[in-house]
Amino acid sequence: MTQRYSLQTSTQTGRVHDVDALRGFALLGIFVVNITFMASAYPGNLVDDPNFTAPIDDVARFLVATLFSMKFYLLFSFLFGYSFVLQMDAAQRAGAAFVPRMLRRSLGLFIIGAGHIALLYSGDVLTTYAVICLVLLAMHQVRDRTALLTSGIIYALVTLSLIVSASFLDRSMFMPSHNEALANAAAQTQTMLGTPAEIIGHHVAGLDLLIIQAASLQGPTALAMFLIGMIAARRNLFSQLGGQTKLLQRIQIIGFTVGLPGGVLYAWLGGDTNTWATAVSVVTAPFLSAGYVATLIRIMHAPRNRWVRTALAPVGRIALTNYLAQSLVGLVLFSGVGIGLAGRISPAWLIVLAIAIFAAQAAVSAWWLRRHTYGPAEYALRCFTNWSRPTRKRAPSDTSVDLPPTASS
Repeated sequence: MTQRYSLQTSTQTGRVHDVDALRGFALLGIFVVNITFMASAYPGNLVDDPNFTAPIDDVARFLVATLFSMKFYLLFSFLFGYSFVLQMDAAQRAGAAFVPRMLRRSLGLFIIGAGHIALLYSGDVLTTYAVICLVLLAMHQVRDRTALLTSGIIYALVTLSLIVSASFLDRSMFMPSHNEALANAAAQTQTMLGTPAEIIGHHVAGLDLLIIQAASLQGPTALAMFLIGMIAARRNLFSQLGGQTKLLQRIQIIGFTVGLPGGVLYAWLGGDTNTWATAVSVVTAPFLSAGYVATLIRIMHAPRNRWVRTALAPVGRIALTNYLAQSLVGLVLFSGVGIGLAGRISPAWLIVLAIAIFAAQAAVSAWWLRRHTYGPAEYALRCFTNWSRPTRKRAPSDTSVDLPPTASS
């Protein structure tokens, strides 16, 4: 039996500004992780750059693994599922058939993601989201209970597969030795400084690993969070959550109590280099992500802190544009077609650089949205989705609910 829901937003036809702000916050966390892979080939080969072995570098790596890795893409996946329901609501108001519309959107997202992989950054998640969205589309009429049960089963299977792998598979059978990984990383970092053709070849060469990761870990966990986000949107979670102080406090207590020790253990065990560490993160990262959400909601709804939502929401409103822009900035800063800083920036300074770039994005996003309704990438995706050209200029009274279900790795 089909369930039908009517979403309540900040105004009668307004946007859910908390969702925009959370999406912007997720982009910051994603960029803190992604920039380490954009700046050097060492993280992609699961080894530390021997040029950066100072204590502050180790602390920076540990903090990124504890607080950021495998946490923020879960939040963004949750928001994808939430925005999926908003898209259903928007299609219904427009009198448009939702399924063909979403199929076109998924295809458009996949095309953008393929271009992103080849030209900008190989660690793309847009293609994964586009494919997994087809599964979400097939399940969009299931009951909340079915969606929640499916999400739980997915997480249980992923966790079980990791435990089995950690217990019975010898990573050395299919992974290079430490010295081989260091040599590969050094060579690939030099390739990042090469010609445009060499850079594209480097990006495409990582496709096999990207597909394996998407199929075994990132795709299934993203789908689980899509489904939870869909349930949250059906229940209008963010229309009233800001006033639920006691509930938010409980989420913070549980989320940080479970999530922070899990993040520390993940980092201490070696992060992605250790299958047991990955299993720990799969189990505990959703709790830390929930703690982040509850904390940010409480901060934004405090009278003196509304500026936080004002600063973050524009970034999240044009998330696809900002996600691609982060990769473009990374290409310009680190590759041979730009400044060529690959392998020259320490882990600690990468965190500072990511925050500085994000702050610039926040300012540019606010400026852009004072003049336009959509970001450039959102405009192109919307044209493809609707087979029509939306208005470029922002009308003074615009309160569009279009929240594109975009993604990030």
